[in-house]
Amino acid sequence: MGADPFRLLVESVQDYAIFLLDVRGRVVTWNAGAQRIKGYEAHEIIGRSFETFYPEDAIRSQWPQQELRAAGEKGRFEDEGWRLRKDGSRFWASVIITALRDDSGKLVGFAKVTRDLTERWRYEEELRRREEQVRLLVDAVKDYAIFLVDAEGRVQTWNAAATSLTGYETADVLGRDFSEFYPPSEIAAGAPALDRARALEEGRSERERWYLRKDRSMFWSSTVLTPVLDGAGALRGYAQVVRDLTDPRRLHELEDSSRRTSEFLAMLAHELRNPLAPIRNAVSLLGAHPAFPQELGAARAVIDRQLAQLTRLVDDLLDIGRVATGKVRLDRRPLDYRDVVRSSVDAVLPLARARSHRLSLSLPDAPIPLLGDAARLAQSLQNLLNNAIRYTDDGGDIRIEVRVDGKHSVTCVHDNGRGMPAHELERVFELFTQLDGGGASAGQGLGIGLSLARTLVEQHGGTLTAASDGPGCGSVFTMQLPMHETAASLQPAAPALSSGVAGAARVLVIDDNRDSTDTMVQVLQLLGQDARGAYGADDGVRVAASFRPQIVLLDLNMPDGDGFSVMRRLRQQSTEPMYVAAMTGYGQASDRRRTLEAGFQAHLTKPVDVERLRKLLVSATAANAL
Repeated sequence: MGADPFRLLVESVQDYAIFLLDVRGRVVTWNAGAQRIKGYEAHEIIGRSFETFYPEDAIRSQWPQQELRAAGEKGRFEDEGWRLRKDGSRFWASVIITALRDDSGKLVGFAKVTRDLTERWRYEEELRRREEQVRLLVDAVKDYAIFLVDAEGRVQTWNAAATSLTGYETADVLGRDFSEFYPPSEIAAGAPALDRARALEEGRSERERWYLRKDRSMFWSSTVLTPVLDGAGALRGYAQVVRDLTDPRRLHELEDSSRRTSEFLAMLAHELRNPLAPIRNAVSLLGAHPAFPQELGAARAVIDRQLAQLTRLVDDLLDIGRVATGKVRLDRRPLDYRDVVRSSVDAVLPLARARSHRLSLSLPDAPIPLLGDAARLAQSLQNLLNNAIRYTDDGGDIRIEVRVDGKHSVTCVHDNGRGMPAHELERVFELFTQLDGGGASAGQGLGIGLSLARTLVEQHGGTLTAASDGPGCGSVFTMQLPMHETAASLQPAAPALSSGVAGAARVLVIDDNRDSTDTMVQVLQLLGQDARGAYGADDGVRVAASFRPQIVLLDLNMPDGDGFSVMRRLRQQSTEPMYVAAMTGYGQASDRRRTLEAGFQAHLTKPVDVERLRKLLVSATAANAL
């Protein structure tokens, strides 16, 4: 007779431990999944008590036998908890024990199904930890009342600062309508409902107004009401932030607040750039790999364009923090402004083509000598071009005209997009401003690009203005920059780098982010380098001892050691030339200065594009040869 198909099915299951116990809890059968999850061979475990799988504290409390009793009484028992493998390691298990009875109802044993849920447990623990961190962070804020209300305006959470500011304890306000904090005159005017409607329509409702304390005294406050939406876009409620503006001491806090804001934005940019790095590496790999299917080229191009946009938004966000604290420093050098224009147009071409826009460029034949920061000028012009692309319907016309007017260069960006009324022409340059005009692009962006562009242009001694004949008539943005005689004798452009890198070097990538490490190693290998990866400080030093790298790309923040100490350890154990570059999400001028002063020979800001990587490899090879 052939084998029982059902038994074969159970024995071959890999993801679940499925086995039988006798009435005393001794193992009777053992499937492949049980062997994989728990580590025991069948002959090692059959006949032994299932208590073998439980930690010592569970055995002392007689928990395994309680499970069997519960299953026997109720027919089934389900639990989650820690269990032991053969090697003594723990795993988080989902356990179901089912009582087995014969035809007369007599208990003859138990069926036990166990699943390894360790990864889910870690994810849930991390989620709980982060939620607790957010709760503690909100509750630790002393100067801002921060609380949530539901869609009808009933208070759901209440932080310590809210109690300090208003006098209401948490128990006083939970479940009560937040309109109780409004003065009677504003309630009569329907202000609470209007604030919620405005927040829902515009994304936030921000204003200064009188706020009521529990003792019915009033204080002048800054209030921001923001809708909270779930993943499906449904309204879950509103977050309200209230700040007391009546205390004159707030003026003395502005400088410290600006510093903290700048530090927060720098940290935010770092945290955003870390996941961008492996994405950029992966896109570069797809584009360079000969086996990549041509029919998926359009999909890769979409990822590439949107990644560039996201990187630009991170840079703009960080620059706004620098502008607010006066920390933007220009690297002024002689340049031909035409090169800035060409590079800016090249950068936005993929986005324009995706919208089927027609771009035309008119440039003078003669050089346009400027003394300026090429990267900042390109950033300003790209923001103008991105704005034109965003607010012009698909298939539109965008013209870039550059001319010399006396001692100034004049750049005009024309579009035939939505246009704007005269009273909005200055407001578009205000920080976080987005004009309401409908259309697919309405409400897009952060509202910082034009403000940042004007600031950077003005720091170059220039002007940036907007003009439009009205809604539906398109817009013209005009950027005027002073030319400089000292820049008239422009240095000839350096010869372009070849697409490859001459010679193969041993390159070690050290980063605790495995995705970032692995994808960067693959990119380096495609560039012809002998590349390896290490996942942390100690691992990096260990790998370097045997690999003897000539070039090291080193992350600065790792759980088991910072990049600065790792660099010193690498240099101490190396007897050969070694070029060490910092590779980090921190990209401010102060960060670059700190790494260079510490002994790093280069500073790469994540995400690193392939061309920047090629240049570094050439520089590193040349430096090691000296």
